[in-house]
Amino acid sequence: MSRGQSPPGNAPLPPLLLPPVDADRRLRGPYTAGGAIVAALVPAARPELVARYDIELRAMAPDMGGLIPERRRSLAADLPRAERILVHAPRRTLRLANGFAEFVREHLAETGPRTLVVENVHLADPTDRELLSVLRRRIDPGLLAVMTGEHAGPGEAAEAVGAVEATETGEALTPAEHDARADELEREGTVGARLGAIPYHRERGTDPRRAVEALRFAVQWCLDAGCHDAVAELGARALALADPAAEPDVWWRFLHSTATALGALNREEEAEALFDRARRESVSPAVHAAAAYSTAMLKVRHHDPARRDPEAALAWVNQAIAISTLLPDPRERAFKLGFDLNGRALVEVRLGRPARALELVQEAVELAERDLGPDGHPIHRLVLLANRAQLAVLLGRPEEALKDLDAVIAADPGYPDYYIDRGNLLHRLGRAEDAVADYETAMRAGPPFPEPYYNRAEIRFAAGDHRGALADLDHALELDPGFVDALANRAGLLAAIGEYGGARADVEAGLAIDPGNPYLLCALGQVEAAEGRPDRARAAFDGALERAPSLAAAWAGRGALAFETGDPAGAVADFTRALESGDDPALLYNRAMALRAAGRAGEASADLRRALELAPDDEDIRRELAG
Repeated sequence: MSRGQSPPGNAPLPPLLLPPVDADRRLRGPYTAGGAIVAALVPAARPELVARYDIELRAMAPDMGGLIPERRRSLAADLPRAERILVHAPRRTLRLANGFAEFVREHLAETGPRTLVVENVHLADPTDRELLSVLRRRIDPGLLAVMTGEHAGPGEAAEAVGAVEATETGEALTPAEHDARADELEREGTVGARLGAIPYHRERGTDPRRAVEALRFAVQWCLDAGCHDAVAELGARALALADPAAEPDVWWRFLHSTATALGALNREEEAEALFDRARRESVSPAVHAAAAYSTAMLKVRHHDPARRDPEAALAWVNQAIAISTLLPDPRERAFKLGFDLNGRALVEVRLGRPARALELVQEAVELAERDLGPDGHPIHRLVLLANRAQLAVLLGRPEEALKDLDAVIAADPGYPDYYIDRGNLLHRLGRAEDAVADYETAMRAGPPFPEPYYNRAEIRFAAGDHRGALADLDHALELDPGFVDALANRAGLLAAIGEYGGARADVEAGLAIDPGNPYLLCALGQVEAAEGRPDRARAAFDGALERAPSLAAAWAGRGALAFETGDPAGAVADFTRALESGDDPALLYNRAMALRAAGRAGEASADLRRALELAPDDEDIRRELAG
């Protein structure tokens, strides 16, 4: 019945971390199991440790807020619901799970090994299943043995929920009894019950209106928390009960929230079908504008790049703009029209028109400054400034971009992602130390995520700190084993330092996720060449260049392969293509050697002189020039 990680060597299981946990999402919704673990550990954990992981713990156990001081806050936490416009990315829950795993690991390092038993995992919300997967992956089984079972013992699920109807127990309640149980749970006043058991009982009770109200709270809370799978499930249940004619606003909120979650889960077709339903059911201008905007974003952001359709997106977002322009209230118009203009800016970028995109964002900024008042919709304003910065970078105006990002971070220093944007810009400007400082601030400002480590690795690699770069890439992939860019970079780095077995393993893992990724194919070419398989190496480099014709590393790798297999003319041609991305002393040196082998000594000397200008301390270049 139970399975999971056991300590090595068939050693006896350590003591239980807490009594067996029932993960059935009908109890407390997302993080039913996670919240139970938090409730057991927080009172016994060191206060400093609890404070370090405040965001993760509060997110998983909303009823424990009084015991978990809020140390890290973003501006959005203090705003009215209508002004908290950012929707969490789907990987938000992975960030939370990683932070929680670190909390548990540090706590157990102080208290000793424990066993975690979780039942009814097949009924768990995806947040709990993801959490258990991360706990298994990131905590040594000798420290935490995770045991899971599909079914609770007789009566356990029923006792835990109070009276949830469960096939495991054979229990069945009348509608009146469901009402009574929901009333009792509401008097207890816990958020967890309002996400699981209360909606469950209300749907089976005597009053559909109370079921709709219960689901309304659960859907909104889960959307705010980034629990998109729960929103998709709860929203579908709510739409089956809500009446678009009797309560159009409530019905639209359910539909919009559900479609938003479906889009975040890469279920764009289902989301678009809901917006089509909204267009059929509603004659509200606001609904049609929002549905048009959202449809445009589905088409321009589709998770499969081959299925993106910016031309269709342009038609839809223009419809949204046309409707929002007619809104009579200046404040509402400034916000909604600004939102639509910002969306069209993304479409223009995808159509290759960044200058037009910048004009649209600037128009939205001016609308906000003129009509939203000095304090209205601050998150909306920051999004516009951050987007204006990204467009300024695209248009070669980095100083303007830096000014905007400075302002964004000054206004909301608790939001980690903006530090990544500014760090990337500082790196581009040659300010490596400042970029690293921003990446490290991002590491501290929120739950752990791989991007700051991945980005710091690039800077460390460029500085010659290959071991430091490797450590950062290792940690990025510990946080997210499916981070393809990190797999590609680590494969290339491992190949460069001669660890070909590890490089090949990363290439194979990455290509299983993203077949045809040019960076992975480039790394594969390096491995095949190093292991003496030139034909396979050439095929890998050719495959990379078919998909990314300007990839300098692939041209350089193919050039080195050509030189080594006796084709100096081919090597010269490939190194020349690699140098189109910018002068590099190593590439110039390599082309010089190929030119010399091809009998073009004068051109070889010119390359060596230029290489020496770029790397005056390189002894190999000096030696070849002297010879």
